[in-house]
Amino acid sequence: MSDSTLYQGLTFLGFLALGYLVLKHTFKLLKGFRVHILSRWWKEDLGKYGGWAVITGATDGIGKSYAKELAKLGFNVVLISRTLEKLKKVAAEIEKQSGHKVKIIQADFTKGSEIYPKIEEGLKNLDIGILVNNVGMAHQGPTVFHASNDKEITNMMNCNVMSMLHMTRIVLPKMVERKKGLIINIASEAGTRPYPRVTLYCATKVFMDYFSRSLNIDYKSKGVTVQSVMPLMVSTNMTFNVKTNLLVKSPDDFAWEALNTVGLTNRTSGCLSHSIQSYVLDLFLTEYVMSSRIIAWIARNTLRILMSMQKTE
Repeated sequence: MSDSTLYQGLTFLGFLALGYLVLKHTFKLLKGFRVHILSRWWKEDLGKYGGWAVITGATDGIGKSYAKELAKLGFNVVLISRTLEKLKKVAAEIEKQSGHKVKIIQADFTKGSEIYPKIEEGLKNLDIGILVNNVGMAHQGPTVFHASNDKEITNMMNCNVMSMLHMTRIVLPKMVERKKGLIINIASEAGTRPYPRVTLYCATKVFMDYFSRSLNIDYKSKGVTVQSVMPLMVSTNMTFNVKTNLLVKSPDDFAWEALNTVGLTNRTSGCLSHSIQSYVLDLFLTEYVMSSRIIAWIARNTLRILMSMQKTE
């Protein structure tokens, strides 16, 4: 083989690779435009799924904002959370703002399977069209796995993983029977790559994402849509209520944008800002970078960084 032939072959392969990359990123940009820009006016009619929406972890943050937004869209809502006083307060607020029915169920999702018969009974005979599996917990601060005790591990697995499985099991049969339903699982950007010092939290969010994607493949032909939502930074108690800016969304803004993506994508960062951030992270946070000392330093100092960004009261 002559040098000229080899050069031509390598040049051809180079153009093929370049063409593939151009097409890949062009498709991503066009999809992002459709999902996050056009969806503000051209969106799914969520009312087709049913009359009731169920939200876990519904008294604060993203869960509360999803509940408020779904009530605005005409749904009666079921709020499930741990603190009864907060449940009553949020229920009254939503009823006043929307004029729709609000039902509350008190449950501590860090507990085991014993809490679910009560929840199942509370949801009995409701026309549940939407389930938002939002409840979750994170580490109190960056930590190595061996520093976690048995209770911390069990609580996080129950809250982040088992709650999603049990709640999905409760509502899914009726959705299949009616051939319509929407399940939204709030995972995290932390489930897209192995972040240090939050090992267990990352693992639970990977599980949520893959469970959602697999479930959607199994049930989309039966009329049930399953969406995996993987946000970055939202100003909530979990993130120390950091100030909102171009990168950090308020829970209300995030929930509004995220609901606009339903029916357009089954896996989303939830909003335009977070999708752009995720796209950039995919380009630069390679496995080598993620294992570097710089990322480890950032992880060790995350709590201090977040506290410095915290809102001043």
